[in-house]
Amino acid sequence: MDPNSLENFSSGTAVHQPVMVREVLELLQPVSGGFYLDGTLGLGGHSLQILRACQGRCSVLGMDMDEHALDLAGHYLEEFSNRIHIFRDSYHRFDRYLHKLGWEALDGALLDLGMSSLQLDTRERGFSFIHEGPLDMRMGTAQGFEPAARLVQTASFARLKKIIHEYGEEPMAGRIARAIVQTREEKPLSTTLDLARIVEQAYPAQRRRAARNHPATKTFQALRIAVNKELENLEKFLYKIPDNLRPGARLVIISFHSLEDRIVKHFLRKQASECLCPPRTPVCTCKHQKKFSVLTRKPMTASDAEKIRNPRSRSAKLRAARKTDSGKRGKGTDSAQDA
Repeated sequence: MDPNSLENFSSGTAVHQPVMVREVLELLQPVSGGFYLDGTLGLGGHSLQILRACQGRCSVLGMDMDEHALDLAGHYLEEFSNRIHIFRDSYHRFDRYLHKLGWEALDGALLDLGMSSLQLDTRERGFSFIHEGPLDMRMGTAQGFEPAARLVQTASFARLKKIIHEYGEEPMAGRIARAIVQTREEKPLSTTLDLARIVEQAYPAQRRRAARNHPATKTFQALRIAVNKELENLEKFLYKIPDNLRPGARLVIISFHSLEDRIVKHFLRKQASECLCPPRTPVCTCKHQKKFSVLTRKPMTASDAEKIRNPRSRSAKLRAARKTDSGKRGKGTDSAQDA
């Protein structure tokens, strides 16, 4: 581990501030003897506050795909080393590690789906369209995912357009995909600035002048989501989590773009319903069992003070729910949903 990274991290210059900590703790309500999942451990900021809230008397399963972040988090959380169990993997496979630790169920689970400052500011990771770096965008290199450069170089026009349109919600998706395909026929696209320039040039001049953000913002988001299968992993996690929470357990999820928030919103709405039959069905036949009570009618956002202190929190949306007492915890699954 680079000692400078740890020094900068400890002093706060390299660490992103955990978002909406006060709100997370109020909704998660960690207690002594509890078992908690921090599925996106990152640098450990949320986990540290969870452990402090229960005075080190609860246990946390921390997961992340980012090897470097986990290395730093291990040092940051050293005072609670006997209470934090860290694994390098995607959070949607959390049930494997519950079994490994011998935990029957969770008393709470947290996801913070945003990017960390460490990832964005490290040029070699390729997440930023501002700094020159390899076109990578992988959250972790040990997961077998292909870097963004491979996707940009090999995907068909139709696939690129679909990714940029659906994952980036980019109205210029067709123009951008066409520009990528035309450019790669002449030279390979291997750096972040290569791609950023192509996207910027694909934008009509009038749109470029009127844009509030860099024209490449949505395209980089779309490619990052595709490379890391972010929406697929979120859906797999949501499929499993209800049967791995104790009655009364809390689920807290912070998202940073509309696609993730929409998935979480629809999931909670469905799981908080007594019946999923069509509205005009006279008698319920779906046999659906309500699994959650929603704690946030609308998504919570960061306070004005936090938005000033931590600009990263401006786009954060937090939703939370409580596992209902009805129904018994089922058995976790390692089915095709775990692929």
